[in-house]
Amino acid sequence: MPRTLVVIGHGMVGHRLVTELRTRDRAGEWRIVVLAEERRPAYDRLALSSYFDGRSAAELTLADDDLLADPAVGLRLSTTATALDRTTRTVRTTDGTVIGYDALVLATGSRPFVPPVPGHDLPCCFVYRTLDDLDAIRAAARPGRPGAVIGGGLLGLEAANALRLLGMRPQVVELAPWLLPLQVDETAGALLARLVAGLGVRVHCGTATESIAPGRVRLADGTAVEADLVVFSAGVRPRDELALTAGLERAEQGGFLVDDQCRTADPHIWAIGECAAVNGRCYGLSAPGYRMAEAVAAQLLGTAEARFKGADTSTRLKLLDVPVASFGDARATTAGAVEFTHATPNTYRKLVLAPDANTLLGGILTGDTSAYALLRTLVGRELPTSPEELLGLAG
Repeated sequence: MPRTLVVIGHGMVGHRLVTELRTRDRAGEWRIVVLAEERRPAYDRLALSSYFDGRSAAELTLADDDLLADPAVGLRLSTTATALDRTTRTVRTTDGTVIGYDALVLATGSRPFVPPVPGHDLPCCFVYRTLDDLDAIRAAARPGRPGAVIGGGLLGLEAANALRLLGMRPQVVELAPWLLPLQVDETAGALLARLVAGLGVRVHCGTATESIAPGRVRLADGTAVEADLVVFSAGVRPRDELALTAGLERAEQGGFLVDDQCRTADPHIWAIGECAAVNGRCYGLSAPGYRMAEAVAAQLLGTAEARFKGADTSTRLKLLDVPVASFGDARATTAGAVEFTHATPNTYRKLVLAPDANTLLGGILTGDTSAYALLRTLVGRELPTSPEELLGLAG
């Protein structure tokens, strides 16, 4: 008889675990039950703004017909897990169903952080996380009218682009001194702000949101921003509520605390993706989550030594039509690191080198990311040629 794996969450990472396990499980060792909180199967959250540019929910879905018809996979949509009982190894859901498991993987993801400012719960306020959120934003959007996005990180700029695609006039408010504070440095963030301003998106950095009222967002510096619609995209928090009912340990900054095998203190329970704090650290990108899913799938099939060894957190994106990339030690945190920079009115390129000035540690590209593919492969290696030639500046 196959053993039962319960997966709580069917986002991109939970889906990767299911597909990995089904691909590798030639002997049919596992029957999988997936509890999906949303009414849709997993879809590509990285391409959410394309939903406003003509792509349908069906085109964004990650679950193909073969998986949905797989007799070894039971996908339960609109089903939320409410409690875990580690003694009986059962999960209770919102409809009162109790499901037993031999192994349990928490892939609950994260939730948007909404700053508790006055007015944050007004009908004009939205979050940018799910397709249902986007449907609500679409219904409220009015072409030609102003909108505000609270948060100038990756998702915040995606949300601003979504409002632009809906015909609105978005402004972005970012608490940090520059855009994309987790990915790029101040020079790159300032250039990005100037380039998106040229596309009609005004940016307010280094200031907090003080209050929200119908038609207006007031900032801490006294600025009043017109906004018929407000989208919060000010970061996320791990969905780790189930730790309370199960007595599972959480990391200091949130997330189910797991080791480098993504296993909790309970040998029958793992956590992967944004809800997992691997040795105390949460990863907010899909690539690390996929590596976690692969490691857990291998363990479930008997590869006990399979571990999550960290993952490449490099990013290459096009935000509001501006190409941006960062890789390796982009912020030059290594002691003695040497920075090589080159800027034009519309581009900024930085290479971070080891103290020997000959080993590539990381870099940032804004406005032109054509060198990204090559540079990413060179991280940790001795430069094969001069920085100028690597960036296409020589000659």
